[in-house]
Amino acid sequence: MSQQLLNAVKLASATWMQGFNTQNAALCAAQYAENAPMLARPFGEFVGTEAIQAFWQNLIDQGYADVEYTSPQFKVLDEKSVLLTTEWKMNKAYGVVHKEIWVLQADGTAKLVDDEFEVLG
Repeated sequence: MSQQLLNAVKLASATWMQGFNTQNAALCAAQYAENAPMLARPFGEFVGTEAIQAFWQNLIDQGYADVEYTSPQFKVLDEKSVLLTTEWKMNKAYGVVHKEIWVLQADGTAKLVDDEFEVLG
């Protein structure tokens, strides 16, 4: 397992979480690749950073906060890609991340290229 790859993914994931927990939807969206799809069950699919930012901003505006990944599992797919799955919780909801695929970029950072999660309650 490439430690550089894993470190980049963990940093990007933590940065996304920091964005959400500080009510900064732009910081959340900045962790996604430009045309990334995000399937947010039961809300629907959002494609691209603009639509993704609007989705997160809407949740933040409704008072959702304090997201935490409770059981993160990292699986290296290849030399540049990692699959992250986990259960999650926040102040007003909980659920599961079915798939976050993070890809290492030329600058050494990781971007989320595919995101699929579900709200269970």
